Amino acid sequence: MSRIFAQRRTSRHIFSNVVLLLVFVVVVFPFLWMVISSFKAEKDIITYPPRIFAASYTLEQYERVFNAIPLLMYIRNTVIFAFGTTIFSIMLDSMAGYAFARIQFKGRRVLFNLVLLTMMIPFQITMIPLFVQIFKMGLLNTFPGLILPRLTSAFGIFMMRSFFVGLPKDLEEAARIDGMNEVGIFFRIMLPLCKAAMLSLAVFTMMGNWNDLLYPLMLTTTTEMRTLPSGLAMFVGERVTQYGPSIAGSVISMLPLLLMYCFAQKYFIAGIAMSGMKD
Repeated sequence: MSRIFAQRRTSRHIFSNVVLLLVFVVVVFPFLWMVISSFKAEKDIITYPPRIFAASYTLEQYERVFNAIPLLMYIRNTVIFAFGTTIFSIMLDSMAGYAFARIQFKGRRVLFNLVLLTMMIPFQITMIPLFVQIFKMGLLNTFPGLILPRLTSAFGIFMMRSFFVGLPKDLEEAARIDGMNEVGIFFRIMLPLCKAAMLSLAVFTMMGNWNDLLYPLMLTTTTEMRTLPSGLAMFVGERVTQYGPSIAGSVISMLPLLLMYCFAQKYFIAGIAMSGMKD
C-alpha cells in the first residue's frame, strides 16, 4: 500500500513539474522573443514564417531608437512621473487605508464603498472631464498635471486597508493607553509593520504608471513632456510600423521594471500574501 502511495506521489510531482515548466515557457517566451528580435535586422523581424533566431545580429535597432527620438528625455520624464506618483500614492493610500480599517467614524463603510465603486468606472469615461479640468487649472504639459490626478487610487486604498485589518488591535490599544494619538500610532507603530504591503503597492503603482500610454499622451502635447510609452508610439504610424525600433525601445523600457521586481521580489510576494481580502 505504501508503495502505491509513493508511486502516486511521484506521478503527481512529475505532473506538477511538467505543468509548471509549460507555464514558465508560455510566460517567458514572449519576453525572450522580444529581446532576441531587438538584435535582428528589420527584414528578419517581419519575415514569414516567423523565426526565433536569425542568421546575424546587429545593434541597428537600438541606434535607430536613439537617433529617431530623444529617448533619454523620455526616460527622464517617465522616471519623474512614475516615481513621483508612486511615492505620493504609497503614503496617501496607506493613510486612507489605515483610517478605513482602524478609525471609527460615521459613514465609514458608505464612504469606503463609494471609493470601491470608482474602480468600476473606466478611464475612458473620465478622461475628457479630466483633460478639461487640468487644462483650466493651467497644468497641461507639466509634471504636477501628470502626478496630481494619480496621487491616490481606489485599488491602493483597498489593498492597504486589507493589510491593516489583519494586524492585531492590541498594538494600537496599548499605544492609546500610553497616551499616543492616531498620528503617532500610524507613523511609529503601524507604518513600520506594513513595509511588505507598501512595497507591493509600489510595484503595482510603478508598473501601471511606467507602462501607461493613454493617460500621459492625453495630458502632454509637447515633445519635451512625452513619457517613454507615448514616445515609442511614434514608431507606429497609420500606414507604416517600424517594428525594430519599437521592440528595442520596449526592451529598454522593460529593464527598470525587471530590475525593480528582482530586488523587491521577496517583499512583493510577502505583501501579496498578507494583503488578502478581509472585512
